[in-house]
Amino acid sequence: MVRISEVIPIVVVSYVTGLSIEFFFAQVRGHDVNEGFLVSGLLIPLVMPVDVPLWTVVIATAFAVVIGKEVFGGTGMNIMNPALTARAFLFFAYPSQMSGEKVWIAGLTDGQGVVDGFSGSTILGQAAANSKEFVDGLGHPYSIWDMFIGTIPGSIGETSVLAILIGAFILIYTGVGSWRIIASVFAGGMAMALLLNVFAVNEFMRIPFWEHWFLGGFAFGAVYMATDPVTAAQTSKGKWIYGFLIGLMAILIRVLNPAYPKE
Repeated sequence: MVRISEVIPIVVVSYVTGLSIEFFFAQVRGHDVNEGFLVSGLLIPLVMPVDVPLWTVVIATAFAVVIGKEVFGGTGMNIMNPALTARAFLFFAYPSQMSGEKVWIAGLTDGQGVVDGFSGSTILGQAAANSKEFVDGLGHPYSIWDMFIGTIPGSIGETSVLAILIGAFILIYTGVGSWRIIASVFAGGMAMALLLNVFAVNEFMRIPFWEHWFLGGFAFGAVYMATDPVTAAQTSKGKWIYGFLIGLMAILIRVLNPAYPKE
């Protein structure tokens, strides 16, 4: 599991970089600093691998704030989620820092040993590469319980479904998150997974829909990314459609596009 001491430096770098840019634009435009980055500044570290170099976090955060937000006029005007913009930028600009078999487990990139663990890609990467050698349908030594509590490789915020569900309850209770969007994302993912089960030509396409919910960043995206109040749909009907299509496309890309099983 990820230790707090490994996450704090990434969070600090994200906030210092992003808030510095926010303060600069506020001074230039003559308006108050918006509190929006207080959320984005934490979401950016949560979508990063635990061993991501801090200098890449600086570049990705700066890109996300400037290109993903400020060029559109700032908070409330942006058409892209800043945290996902940072991840997308890092994925394409520095793919070696976001992929492979070592970045997902703390300490492996600098040669440290891992007790009771092994060097490997994330579960989805293993499943896509070894679709005919599945263990319990997934091709990895982890159980559903491991995925539920978070003792698996992956981005910092995506591994523990338990922690994600606690966050979902808080967001829905406080009115920040939309239960309609969250529920419809899971429904869309279920619909696509069931469709793939019907036409399955390999083991990867036969993964049950409920296992997809536990794998990768699906649950994290449904709770913390799809419910972004800026880019999310604003009507009740729109929220159902918006979330359903997100879940549908997420599983479609995950299974049928072998280049991006992690997405």
